Amino acid sequence: MTLRARSARGETGQGNRLPGTCRRRVYLHIGEPKTGTTFVQQALWDSRVRLAAQGVVLPGYSDRDHFRASRDLRAVPRLASDPADRWVGEWDVLAGQALRVPGAAVVSNELLAACTDRQADRAVRSLLPAEVHIVLTVRDIASLLPAEWQEAVKCRDTVPWERWLDGVISTAPDPDRRCRSWFWAVHDTLAILEMWSRHIPPDQVHVITVPRRGPAGALWARFASSLGIESGGTGVPQARVNTSLALVEAELLRRLNETLPGEMPDWFYTHDIRRILARDVLRTQSPQTRLVLPPGQQAWARKRAEILVAGLRDSKYHIVGDLGELLPQPPAGPYVSPSDLAADQLLDAALRAAAALADHQYRKGHAGSQQRHRPRGLRQRLSSLEWATLNGPWAKRVLRNASHLAAVRRLRVAVWRVLIHPARHRLHPAPAGSPEDRG
Repeated sequence: MTLRARSARGETGQGNRLPGTCRRRVYLHIGEPKTGTTFVQQALWDSRVRLAAQGVVLPGYSDRDHFRASRDLRAVPRLASDPADRWVGEWDVLAGQALRVPGAAVVSNELLAACTDRQADRAVRSLLPAEVHIVLTVRDIASLLPAEWQEAVKCRDTVPWERWLDGVISTAPDPDRRCRSWFWAVHDTLAILEMWSRHIPPDQVHVITVPRRGPAGALWARFASSLGIESGGTGVPQARVNTSLALVEAELLRRLNETLPGEMPDWFYTHDIRRILARDVLRTQSPQTRLVLPPGQQAWARKRAEILVAGLRDSKYHIVGDLGELLPQPPAGPYVSPSDLAADQLLDAALRAAAALADHQYRKGHAGSQQRHRPRGLRQRLSSLEWATLNGPWAKRVLRNASHLAAVRRLRVAVWRVLIHPARHRLHPAPAGSPEDRG
């Protein structure tokens, strides 16, 4: 079901369009986090060849390029000890690639929702030679809050659930809540939409509600419709990815975070703890108990959801889905606090976590070398040589670390056009990135 809401913003504007011209389009999928964004991104990259055949091209070589561009735009600091390449200049490179796509380009990173006014303004203005569209996925707040707390825990937070929730609720009335709380920085939906749409007609702002239930492909179908393409025939994942942890596993990880030494850098935690435990081990177990809102906070969540629904209904944004899906439903079971978990409930998860970390340490030091696939035929060998020369690990690192220079950024855009051939919609299959390019 597709709803089109109304607003007091006036008639649909044309300020982003030039009469009598057929313009390039760039879709900026800016979030929000924990609204199926990882699922959508996996569907985009798995289907990039078929999407290109429909005139939709992904700039960059993988979703990591969009993540790095988001970090650059948001001016995220980088520790000197971080083995990842520098990301200064990455936004301009990605924007330059998007502007050279003859049809539609899609940029997707959920943390773009955290941009400040100035950063969002820079992003949109850098793309205004094209027709810019904003895409935002939203979810009901009662299910969103537990998911965000668990995501904070997966990012090394140690604040217990009830205290974290109290902080979010107490900050909600503050006019500067986006500056004071990460939750509101990425989930103050109406403020985020207003900020990103200042130079864009409201009918080019697409708000997608996350389906409450149904097949995994339902969200992808809504996202594809906002791009004006068919969702059928694409490589859509059959299950959700980046799913939330169960109650026991989330609390175990939080307590583990409390015991880790403070001098451990965040990049090491992300690569060697979060990826193994939160992404591979703890989340693969069948959930016994899901975290829900305490009974005393459910009325507050309902009120916040009603305010959001009313604001979206009074806007002229393009609503894809059903605004009723943003209204919380009563929890299915009784409330269980993480602080009430018994020690034996945590023991099994702790043993699995310890075994996984030991196995990872062994494989990192003793795993055998993998046999590489050798390309067949002269044409394929020449194509692989071209790719390795222009975008191999050495060339990639040198160019990235020099991307603070405008000439290097232009060179990287030109290299991308040679390798990806966006004008012909023929995408070269990119090889897997180096470890610092993932995760």
